[in-house]
Amino acid sequence: MDRHEKALEILHSGTLIPAIPLVLDQNRRFHPALQRRLVRYYLEAGAGGVAAAVHTTQFEIRDPKFSLLRPVLETVAQELDDFEKTSENPVVRIAGVCGEAPQARQEALLARELGYDAVLLSPGGLNHLSEEEMLCRTQEVAALMPVIGFYLQNSVGGRRFSFSYWKRLSDIPNVVAVKSAPFNRYQTLDLVRGCAASSRRDQVALYTGNDDNIISDLLTPFQFEIDGQRVTKYFVGGLLGHWCVWTRKVAEQFHAVKAYQGKESIPARLLTLGAQITDCNGAFFDVANGFAGCIAGVHEVLRRQGLMEGIWCLNPQETLSQGQKEEIDRVYGMYPELNDDAFVKEFLTGLKNPA
Repeated sequence: MDRHEKALEILHSGTLIPAIPLVLDQNRRFHPALQRRLVRYYLEAGAGGVAAAVHTTQFEIRDPKFSLLRPVLETVAQELDDFEKTSENPVVRIAGVCGEAPQARQEALLARELGYDAVLLSPGGLNHLSEEEMLCRTQEVAALMPVIGFYLQNSVGGRRFSFSYWKRLSDIPNVVAVKSAPFNRYQTLDLVRGCAASSRRDQVALYTGNDDNIISDLLTPFQFEIDGQRVTKYFVGGLLGHWCVWTRKVAEQFHAVKAYQGKESIPARLLTLGAQITDCNGAFFDVANGFAGCIAGVHEVLRRQGLMEGIWCLNPQETLSQGQKEEIDRVYGMYPELNDDAFVKEFLTGLKNPA
């Protein structure tokens, strides 16, 4: 079994995948060294994969004014290469892919060239295309690279898709997973039921991207009667922007929750944890202001920990919303057991004082 096959096997069984942020300097220029340090933090914290060039990495990296898509993907791949030299298992490498079919194909080819294992195919900005056209686009990209389908929430450029769409998407060979992130229970059910109805249901892994319902998604056995057969699907892992902060504690939570998948009794403490995580996400992602400060919010947490030097984004207008800093202060104080500040301090100290 080669490296890619093993990585896809890990993806299928379920793992923790942070959607990584972009690290800039005070002049809003890409900072490769600190980007590599941030990736290393995720790996040391227990992530089983990383997703780069996704929403949290800022879609503006594709703007010709910045031309950062290749540099970012290369930098992340270099750090993963170094880590894997001393790791027993490969890290699952996910690259975000955007745009209509020609652009998506080009980005998928770049990801393949740089050694990524699969692409997260974003539907953002394509509301003018029909479901049929979106499925054809998926087929074209899947002919080049393993694809992770993506249900994106409306507030950041997504749209509603039908049950039939998700069934047909799951039917496409080389679709290896689907990320559900509509932040909507009805739409999540459409996706899960569509995957369950596909003849490829056992080949398509479900990943939660519902940052407002992470624990519930992971704990729930979704059951449907399909052609006289009871079919059960679980979310096996998560590919989340929320998981790019406090990642060491996230790893502990993920393994604790996975241990209860398929069990009849779920401890109430896990349901409480789910509500606490959702509350934190509301602050980090700036739900009160329609997610306007979602990227700056996670930057602020990483800045406080010393993993970033500032909260700078490529777009100078993208920053914390009024009152967002105070909300982050609140959840930091209310749920001190959820942060991994002590781990980060130890991690950074170790880098300054290598053995």
